[in-house]
Amino acid sequence: MQQQAATYFSFTPENATPVSAAGPVPALQRVCGADLLSATQADAISILLQPGRRQVFFYNAHCANERARNPAYAAALSRADLILPDGIGIDIAARMQGEALASNLNGTDLTPLLLREAAKQGKSVFLFGGRPGTAERAAQNICRQVPGLKVAGTRDGYDGAADAAGAVAAINESGADILLVALGVPLQELWLDRHAGVLKPELQMAVGGLLDFWAGNVKRAPALVRRARSEWIWRLMMEPRRLARRYLIGNAAFLLRAASEAWQDRDPYEVRKRSLDIALSSVALLVLAPLLLLICAAIRAESAGPALFRQQRTGRNGRVFTLYKFRSMYSDAEARRASLLASSDRAGICFKSRSDPRVTRVGKFLRRYSLDELPQLLNILAGDMSVVGPRPALTEEVAAYSPHARQRLSARPGLTGIWQVSGRADIDFDRMVEMDISYARSRSILLDMILIGATFRAVATGKGAY
Repeated sequence: MQQQAATYFSFTPENATPVSAAGPVPALQRVCGADLLSATQADAISILLQPGRRQVFFYNAHCANERARNPAYAAALSRADLILPDGIGIDIAARMQGEALASNLNGTDLTPLLLREAAKQGKSVFLFGGRPGTAERAAQNICRQVPGLKVAGTRDGYDGAADAAGAVAAINESGADILLVALGVPLQELWLDRHAGVLKPELQMAVGGLLDFWAGNVKRAPALVRRARSEWIWRLMMEPRRLARRYLIGNAAFLLRAASEAWQDRDPYEVRKRSLDIALSSVALLVLAPLLLLICAAIRAESAGPALFRQQRTGRNGRVFTLYKFRSMYSDAEARRASLLASSDRAGICFKSRSDPRVTRVGKFLRRYSLDELPQLLNILAGDMSVVGPRPALTEEVAAYSPHARQRLSARPGLTGIWQVSGRADIDFDRMVEMDISYARSRSILLDMILIGATFRAVATGKGAY
């Protein structure tokens, strides 16, 4: 039996500082029968390391297929404290439902970042799974990647897993704060679910083949392939005989099931709203194309730099996306923002100044008639935004939101909305939040049409547009 219950691999960290136990409130999104965490990597790590015991599973296309044919695994998923989205298949399934998850939280990328933060907090980890020797090699390698990480113990997934009582005892006696179980889907989830009442580590995660990657038994895809969200193709090329059925037949079956479930589960309001968004944004882009080109030329004629401005914003359920606007400021505006925060004319988190020196002459005209917002028609067509919805939030603003304010993220952000037609920058942050939460709870196409109509009056008067 391979067992090392109190062995420590450790390197000393430099400038390790603990983080606050308080963290973001989890936002869940149902995809293919599972409630998945929709969060950025940073928020997910903060949630996972909050005080309290929790079991965490990952969920990809293969997991969804296994859930459909394995009632015991489906039951274990339903009892998990958190389920994290893993891979492009789940992202596609979410988009079929008219939603988009905040980020891909696959274990191979997320877990080293999680352990880096855990090491700063002085937490230790136990590695359980893999062939004999795999967990030990994985421990040595991950300690090199994560300075200061303590590995409280290791145990293989063969003889070491055959004695379940012995495995539980070794894990508990090690004093580990985090348990990583790598027995493969669905054995690892069933094992954790079965022993949930007796395992002592606060964070218990099922991590699939992660230890094989860390030990060097399996080579990860090149970075370019990973960025293209095509790592499954690489794995298929590396192990065609073992993975052909899972990826070729399994992925096709998953997509058919996801499409069927998305159609059955679609909210009629969401279907009508998305149809309206596509129709209006498509027609507007076609009709306004000459005006858009003219604006681009005017911007470039006055100041150097691209005509389009790109900025990271936080959308529905905390998903970060790239928002497009016509550039109304000089190219160094973002660098100068911090020095101008004290001159904000608006109470609350959001910065706004009537006499902002960064705004160009063309920019003032564009802002006066809200023409700088027109490129967001591309965001609407892509599904990141809607014609009607809350103002798209800056990511740094969201970081300062209270749990109540985060409720405004339950609706897809809009080109126009209650705030936009009611005074825009003349309305303080707290009132804007209440307006947006009220809109998110209303869910009415009639209200959307009324707000679209009111937008023309708001643009004509220019109230709050600066």
